[in-house]
Amino acid sequence: MTMAAPEATPRRQQPDAPLVDTHVHVFRKGMPLIPDPRHTPSYEFTAEQLQATLDEHGVKLCVIAAASPWGDCNDYIAQSLREHPLWRGTAILEPSTSRHELEQLARDGMVGVRLPFISLRQLPDLDTWEYRRFLWRLADLDWHVHLHLDGPRIPQVLPQLERSGVKIVIDHIGRPDPVLREKCAGFEAVVRSVEKGRTWVKLSGGYRLGAHSAALAQELCRQVGYERMLWASDCPFVGVESTTYQSTIDWLDQAVPDPRNRRILDRNAIDLYFSGARAGR
Repeated sequence: MTMAAPEATPRRQQPDAPLVDTHVHVFRKGMPLIPDPRHTPSYEFTAEQLQATLDEHGVKLCVIAAASPWGDCNDYIAQSLREHPLWRGTAILEPSTSRHELEQLARDGMVGVRLPFISLRQLPDLDTWEYRRFLWRLADLDWHVHLHLDGPRIPQVLPQLERSGVKIVIDHIGRPDPVLREKCAGFEAVVRSVEKGRTWVKLSGGYRLGAHSAALAQELCRQVGYERMLWASDCPFVGVESTTYQSTIDWLDQAVPDPRNRRILDRNAIDLYFSGARAGR
C-alpha cells in the first residue's frame, strides 16, 4: 500500500483548525521492524507527506511520536526534527540510554520518551535501578514520558511514574475499558493523576476507541477541566488507514464543542512542547 502525499494547497479556510497536533508519525520504507510488531506498514509516510497534510488543514506545529513497530530506531524522526524547527518529537529508548545520548536528542528537537507498553504482555518494573535512573534523567532534562497503555493496566505503572517526578502524558484518553468506560480503574487513575498537576492527556485516537470516545473525552474534561488536555490526530492512522485527518478534527469539534476550550488545548501544547528552546541552540 502506498500513501500519496496530499497537495500542499489548503483545501479550504479553517479558522477553528487546531494549531498544534501533538501526535503524528513519520517513517520510511525499509526501516527495520522489531520482532512481532503490533503493525507492519507496507507503505511510508514521510516528513514531506506530513508537512503537506498539516498545511492542507491549517495546522502549524506538530509533535512526532516514535511508533512501536520500529522500536528505538529514532534516526528518521531525529533527522526530520532537525529539518523542521517547528516540530518536536518523542523517542522510544531503552532505559540504559546515557545522559549524553539524551542531550544529543534534545538538540535534535526531542522533548520526551514514549513508553509503548501496550505492546508488552508483562510490564517492566519501574522501581528497578535502571528505570529509576532513566526517569530521573528525563525529569532532570525537563522531558516527559508519553505512556501508551491499555486503561485497565495504567494503575500498575502510573504511581511509579508519579513518584519519579517526571512529567507524564497519557495517550488516547487512557484507552479505558470499552465496557466500563469512565468507571474503568485506569480512567479513574488518570483523573487523580491529572489533579496532581503534572499529568497531561491526549484527546486522541477516537477512531480506535469506539462510538463512546467523544463522550469519554467530554467526561474527562468535565471532571478535571481543560488545562491538562491536548489534541492529536495520530496521523497516518497506522492499522486504520481508512481514517482521514479531517475526521479527527471533526471528532475534536464534537468532543470539545466550545472553540474557546479548543484554544486552551493549543496553549497547553505550546507550553508543554515548545516553551523551551532546543538544547544547545
